[in-house]
Amino acid sequence: MKIEKLCNELNEILQTIIDNESKIDATLSEIHEDYRLSAKNLCRYLILRSFDLRKYHDSLSDYGVSSLGTSEGYVYSNLYSVVRNLKLIQGLPVEEKSKIEVIGYERSKELVKRNANKLFNAVRKNHFTEIMVTLPDEAANDKSIIAEMVKSGMEIARINLSHGDSTIWTKMVQFINEINSETKQGIKIYIDLSGPKIRTADIKIADKKGKVKNGIPIRVGEHIILTKRKTSGKKSKFGKKGVQLKKGEIGVMLPQIINDVHVDDVILFDDGMIKSRVVAKTDEDVEIMITHCYKSKLLSQKGINLPDTKLNLPALTKRDIENLPFVCQHADIVGYSFVRTAKDVQFLFEQLQLNHAKELGVVFKIENKEAFENLPFILLEGMKRDNIGVMIARGDLAVEIGFERSSEVQNEILWLCEAAHIPVIWATQVLETLAKTGIPTRAEISDVVQGVQAECIMLNKGPYINDAIKMLINILVRMEAHSFKKKNSLRALNIAKNSINQLIGDFNP
Repeated sequence: MKIEKLCNELNEILQTIIDNESKIDATLSEIHEDYRLSAKNLCRYLILRSFDLRKYHDSLSDYGVSSLGTSEGYVYSNLYSVVRNLKLIQGLPVEEKSKIEVIGYERSKELVKRNANKLFNAVRKNHFTEIMVTLPDEAANDKSIIAEMVKSGMEIARINLSHGDSTIWTKMVQFINEINSETKQGIKIYIDLSGPKIRTADIKIADKKGKVKNGIPIRVGEHIILTKRKTSGKKSKFGKKGVQLKKGEIGVMLPQIINDVHVDDVILFDDGMIKSRVVAKTDEDVEIMITHCYKSKLLSQKGINLPDTKLNLPALTKRDIENLPFVCQHADIVGYSFVRTAKDVQFLFEQLQLNHAKELGVVFKIENKEAFENLPFILLEGMKRDNIGVMIARGDLAVEIGFERSSEVQNEILWLCEAAHIPVIWATQVLETLAKTGIPTRAEISDVVQGVQAECIMLNKGPYINDAIKMLINILVRMEAHSFKKKNSLRALNIAKNSINQLIGDFNP
């Protein structure tokens, strides 16, 4: 691309950001003062990423100018410098920077680190990325399990309220506090709220010998009824030629989901191993057809994902609200499961205020399609309160958006959070084979290398968890010496276009 055309087109994008600055200011009146500049930069980034920037990269590199590939944290400053340098190369006069608030590269790094330090730990060891580890239930009976994790390098202990009870959680907290007192390590406590459990109900079907089965056999093309009604489950009946004579039936743990699904919605079971489509619906039942199955049985208590359905479920369940006083008393950080919209953020903040938890850190777990699509609004609502972060819950997220898109989407989450200077937790199946068997896979090592872009990496439990912690530290120390974040090619993002249209009105790049 000729330098004149390159300069003019990038200058138009720069001017678009400047022209929308007053609209951006109008949307950010309630943002916490510590996040005001970061929220501005996020909005500028949404404008920038509404354009397809790929066509500029090669030409910018040929002219020895920044290719915009690392502009997330300091959008206006970076784009202004690119346009300025292109004008200087041509011998053209350069206008002064517009009188809008500017964040440079150094300042953007400072903001990311400041926010990460506040949410996680201000005192760093020889690596920046924090290490969080999920505590097993056994840790409530054996203090040495936690102590050994701390010795190996754990910096944040995660307690998952989906498992165990208050007796177990209280004992874990007691042990962590004792270890902190003994070692002066300052291990932080992260407690995950459960959120609504969207799962199949209990299945109990007696066979001819009286043995009770907890699942039903399934096959592609089979029709099954999901129901609000109380049922122990029924398996389908087929004729000799494979013609289905009677439909199978299973219940769901949250009957409300039956109200929300529509014909043609996709319903996934068991981490996406079973895929179906809704073909009919009544007030009490939904009829589905199995379209893919990588397992031969659909069992009790298996997760259900509804990527096409907008669920009218509260992100905070009654049980979550009952557990909040415990969380607010003992946790440094709360993990907010099932957050999907800005209204979900508002509701949690109201509940935290009722519990006088002004200093409690909050992490929004992005684990479904709706949460990803609403991420800019979740961030901006979250930035009305200090001390927040984001977890990329890659397991459920990958099931909902499709495994082929999972890498793309997790990168988009990283970019948006970097633009907002919000720390990120890289979670789900990190070094899982190593933690469970003692030997990692090559793919796991590559996954950790990408995870270095985040400010925290979460490991799950396993008999070899201490080996996993030590290996993770080794990789972090090596990789952080090479880079901080990374470059990208920057095609236009749909999430950026859709979000900026809602934030500042009609916008067509």
